[in-house]
Order: sequence, then structure tokens, then C-alpha cells
Amino acid sequence: MAMYLIFWAVVILFAVKLFKKYFTDRPTPPKSEEDSALKILRERYARGEIDAEEFKQKKSDLLE
Repeated sequence: MAMYLIFWAVVILFAVKLFKKYFTDRPTPPKSEEDSALKILRERYARGEIDAEEFKQKKSDLLE
């Protein structure tokens, strides 16, 4: 009787461990500063805050 109890306890613990491993939210790696800077630059250009020449210059500066 005790062996059945131990067996099912191990099976349940294993299932819970697998569930946690595969179904919990995984942290995403932080975005690099360059990516966020380019995103902000594109948004400013799309809103018309900067012109095409300034956009090209700042983009090349960021990608250097």
C-alpha cells in the first residue's frame, strides 16, 4: 500500500515539475539600448518631429 502512495506522489511531483517548466512565463531577454533608440527615432520621424535628413543622420550615428 505504501509503495502505491509513494509511486503516485512521485508521478504527481514529476507532472507538476514538467508543467511549471513548460507552461510558466519565460522571461524575455532585455532589448538592447540600440533597438529602443532606433524605435524612438522611427516614431519621431513618423510623427513628423524630424525630417528625412535628420533621420538618416541620426540613424547612421546609432548604427556605427
